[in-house]
Amino acid sequence: MTLLKTAQLFIHKSLLLIIFSVACLSIEKHTISTGVVIKDPQTITSQNQIYKLGFFTPPNTTNRYLGIFFTFSEETVIWVANRNKPLKDSSGVVTLSQDGNLVVLDGTTNQTIWSTNLTTTSPVMNTTAQLLDTGNLILQKEDSGDILWQSFSEPTDVIVPGMTLSQNVNTGKMVALSAWKNPSDPELGSFTAGLDAQSIPQLVTWNVWNGVTKRWDVGWTAPVNECDHYGTCGAFGSCNSLESPICSCLRGFEPVNEDEWGRGNWTNGCKRRNQLQCGDDGFERLRYMKVPDFAKPLPSRVQNECRTICLGNCSCIAYAYDGNIGCMFWSDTLIDTQEFGRVGVDLYIRLSASEFGSHKGRKLYIIIPVTVSLVGLSIMIFIAWWLMVKRRGDFPINLGDKEKDTSIVEAGQMFTADSTAIVLRNESNEVNIGELPKFTFKMLAKATNQFHVTNLLGRGGFGPVYKGILENGKEIAVKRLSANSGQGMQEFMNEVIVISKLQHRNLVKLLGGCVEKEEKILIYEHMPNKSLDACLFGQLRKKLLDWTMRYNIIEGIARGILYLHRDSRLRIIHRDLKPSNVLLDQDWNPKISDFGMARIFGGNEDHGNTARVVGTYGYIAPEYGMEGRFSEKSDVYSFGVLILEIMKGEKNTRYFNEEWSLSLIGYAWKMWSEGTGLSFVEESIASRETEEEMVRCIQIGLLCIQQHPMDRPSIEILLSMLSRDIVELPVPNQPVFSENGSTPGPNGSTRGGHSKGEGRA
Repeated sequence: MTLLKTAQLFIHKSLLLIIFSVACLSIEKHTISTGVVIKDPQTITSQNQIYKLGFFTPPNTTNRYLGIFFTFSEETVIWVANRNKPLKDSSGVVTLSQDGNLVVLDGTTNQTIWSTNLTTTSPVMNTTAQLLDTGNLILQKEDSGDILWQSFSEPTDVIVPGMTLSQNVNTGKMVALSAWKNPSDPELGSFTAGLDAQSIPQLVTWNVWNGVTKRWDVGWTAPVNECDHYGTCGAFGSCNSLESPICSCLRGFEPVNEDEWGRGNWTNGCKRRNQLQCGDDGFERLRYMKVPDFAKPLPSRVQNECRTICLGNCSCIAYAYDGNIGCMFWSDTLIDTQEFGRVGVDLYIRLSASEFGSHKGRKLYIIIPVTVSLVGLSIMIFIAWWLMVKRRGDFPINLGDKEKDTSIVEAGQMFTADSTAIVLRNESNEVNIGELPKFTFKMLAKATNQFHVTNLLGRGGFGPVYKGILENGKEIAVKRLSANSGQGMQEFMNEVIVISKLQHRNLVKLLGGCVEKEEKILIYEHMPNKSLDACLFGQLRKKLLDWTMRYNIIEGIARGILYLHRDSRLRIIHRDLKPSNVLLDQDWNPKISDFGMARIFGGNEDHGNTARVVGTYGYIAPEYGMEGRFSEKSDVYSFGVLILEIMKGEKNTRYFNEEWSLSLIGYAWKMWSEGTGLSFVEESIASRETEEEMVRCIQIGLLCIQQHPMDRPSIEILLSMLSRDIVELPVPNQPVFSENGSTPGPNGSTRGGHSKGEGRA
């Protein structure tokens, strides 16, 4: 009898153990399907057990809420479902309703406490809810997998990697964070943080609706230092965290309350000393600025137009220009302005003409001697020119005798449509471009439909580039020197001299030039697939570049560099290799372009030094950016950055990995050194079948961007590595990288070609 009872007890315990194991198994599932009921205190766990979905109780209360929290710390709640309607006991239930919604029910009354509130046309719909390893709870159709709802679209007070804050500029609907009422109550609190996209996008926190102004009172904008607190210096005040005191009035303005300002109370801001007179006003340029709040952007405009537009509008009190945004204008108050050290945009403040009067005397001391010198120099040049012309027997042609074609624009004409005001003035009309074929301005104007904006292909450091069609049907690319270019005659002639002597399938072909009056124009073969920059970083076009195409592009660029460094009759260092300077022909073959910054070496020369560092941030080798030393290894460094950008599909100067706080270069090194190189590759091309080849390319890129030039392989060795003539690759040293990917200059500054559109850090 005792033995029988013992056996029964053993069986009973075994059954309990099995039931308990089954219960635990159901808890570990990461999906809720039709008919499944999760009762408090049961939970579901994401596939890799990072997050849990279940009921919890905040401190100092007995209320129960459905939430998502970390598996290792249930106190760290990242999302709450029924935040405004708590359960009073542990009777809570999570399940899928008949119409497909995920619901929280009060188990006692069967009342719906919370729902995903999907509007469905059918009273019955089969759905599943799944908790992802990102912390996102999704509701999807069971048959198609289409996502119908997700918790990331209705966040509470925590943002996690992969979550996006956004605002629909048409409807105003926001995906934003909102604080708990207090640590014991997740009910909607006073503060909301989100993206204000109505003007210039920025992260903002709002505190309590203002019924008087009918708008949210702005309370905070992601502070890093004291100047980052919103409106620290008040209206028309500027903040500089490196100065003491940190606040100062903008030029032309004075404190509203001198006593308060002197005591460090800047909230009342500044007021204008002299009122504007509209037509007689001028602009004060403030460099490296964080622009004020409430800007009115005007996209697709070029820089020179911003001043004209603002000057023509009497209500415009300031303007600025950013390459990614366009013109920005202000017409009310300038607030939350901050002065940076080496980054930021130029802000132009409108001031009364009287504000500039105090400088007239000082200007005259400069203007008078300069003017006298220029007049004397001009007379000497004219005399020398006249003697040369007289000696040769050549006399100027009377242009008045020529019939002008009024249907086309004339050489040297200023355009408001594209602001290509010419900077090369007072130069000789005769510029020797050697044996390069010469095009007339009239011919190019006709080919480009008077340089019409619809034919604009893009803008580089040199100026705008237009598509043109000659009378014989040949397509050309017309590059025209513009006023806002930092380049001039030296770069123009440099490109003519360098590229006219080069012939290679991976270098763009220069077809001719045009030099008339102030016009300086170069004509190239047209590349129908535009630049690597446009194809690689554009969300729609990047899908066109599969892995085979990208590998061929990498190899083609390397062959072009090899020709420059070794195989041409001139030894040339490009000094500005980047995706926008790699063009793609109709067969997607890469062609290196833009030789305005290139340097030619002869004999046994293999390196040089310069006090003027040119190029683009993110692609400049450390020794070049810091010490002005450049060599073939400088181009190798730029090529290494190009390889990593092609692999990742992201721009080095714009990429930042939030999870590890790393730049593109830093992220590549981390993934490769940890043996997970494929994770670095852009998802659309990453494949286990080509993993070895892709990881090998990442390693080659890392070899190119090593800190010391002597450690970087030459371009010949790189090509051998790419073609597998060299099978075993050396182990690269850890590269020098920073969070923003820029290259430090002397004394820690960041320098780059100021003439380049991508030159901002």
